[in-house]
Amino acid sequence: MIKHSPMVDGDAVVKEALGRLEQPARRLFMQRTLTLGGLSLLSGCSITDNPSAEAALMKMSRLNDKVQAWLFDPERLAPTYPESMIVRPFPFNAFYDEDKVPDVDADAFRLEVSGLVADRHAWTLPELRALPQTDQVTRHICVEGWSAIGKWGGVPFSVFLRRVGADLNAKYVGFKCADDYYTSIDMPTALHPQTLLALSFDGQTLPRRYGFPMKLRMPTKLGYKNPKHIQAIFVTNTYPGGYWEDQGYNWFGGS
Repeated sequence: MIKHSPMVDGDAVVKEALGRLEQPARRLFMQRTLTLGGLSLLSGCSITDNPSAEAALMKMSRLNDKVQAWLFDPERLAPTYPESMIVRPFPFNAFYDEDKVPDVDADAFRLEVSGLVADRHAWTLPELRALPQTDQVTRHICVEGWSAIGKWGGVPFSVFLRRVGADLNAKYVGFKCADDYYTSIDMPTALHPQTLLALSFDGQTLPRRYGFPMKLRMPTKLGYKNPKHIQAIFVTNTYPGGYWEDQGYNWFGGS
């Protein structure tokens, strides 16, 4: 059990904890025995993997999410770039090796839509491609420390949400994917003008390695918030979490 010293500066503890939470790999730095405000030095105990410390860090992370959401400007655009700056080949990234990329049957594919929406019919790829399309050349920023500029094309997500009659006052939009990945975003980000239900990459049908049949492209978010191989979308007021977020990564994950 951690014994709290009366000499611990509570404000300093919170400040340092929030600083730690700017790094999404919370479990990694917990494993390195980083502590809240030097608490282990004061108490003589390590708080690595301590349930109380985990709970405190998660609480701080949720606070960090709220602050980021408050600072988020739904009208502010991420930078765009000329096509001459596109990185080719664009890096592959996933929580598995490239030979594990799912093979989705385009003809049999149906995008499931559920939750707080008026139209719950399952969408085929031709139906999605018949919706208004746009493209963007933006920078993908990975939490691992690298970035790359690419060109994505597809349906503005705000257009799709309005087309299915989504409750635009709902809190969250969640995603389930063919590779068992899942994540969720806030509604203001879902409605951001650059948030794209991407069906193509660099002028071609979205390749398997980049997320076929579709991915969500959000230049205002870190890479792990951009789900690939999307199979289902749902609108909800219940916090849905996410694959990495449930392991301690920051949920808001962007600017």
